[in-house]
Amino acid sequence: MIASIAGDVAVRRPDHVVVETAGGVGYRVAVSAETLRQVPPIGGSVSLLTHLVVREDAMQLFGFASEEERDLFEMLVGLQGVGPKVAVAVLGVGTPRDVIGAIAAGDARRLQGAPGVGKRIAERIVAELRDKVGFDGPAIDGPVAAARSDAPHELARAGLLELGYEPHEADVLLRGAAGDTAEELLSSALKGARG
Repeated sequence: MIASIAGDVAVRRPDHVVVETAGGVGYRVAVSAETLRQVPPIGGSVSLLTHLVVREDAMQLFGFASEEERDLFEMLVGLQGVGPKVAVAVLGVGTPRDVIGAIAAGDARRLQGAPGVGKRIAERIVAELRDKVGFDGPAIDGPVAAARSDAPHELARAGLLELGYEPHEADVLLRGAAGDTAEELLSSALKGARG
């Protein structure tokens, strides 16, 4: 498995880049719009984490600017009916934190903004990943597990911290949040962050 690739950007297109390695080999790497924003212009040096998809008729290399984005991609392609192209499109709707926040908040409409993602697929992604990215999955692990017996407010705060918010940001977002359960508070806080 190819875990990462580094080299010079030889080609830069809306859906892929070609990375020319030191050995003179150019690798075509499919990327999300979010990763593409972090790829330098042609001639610049780039390093991407990768995921190789092998099929009977093709091998495709997908590149990611961060480990969080690659982890999210792998979670998405693990769902029935979500292929690599759809997963990359979903990743293009924002930063990994934005996408995880939309899923955790149950915001299927936001995911529908991705090309090729209809209502049914967006709802499936939210239904199957909401618990994993919200409170039980690999995206949120440490502080949430420790805070399970605490009040809903503390669970929601731990969730925001795991989504990448700074402690003071989490506190500000939760001050204006409404709800009785951790899920309701987190959803309300994330809507406030977007609003």
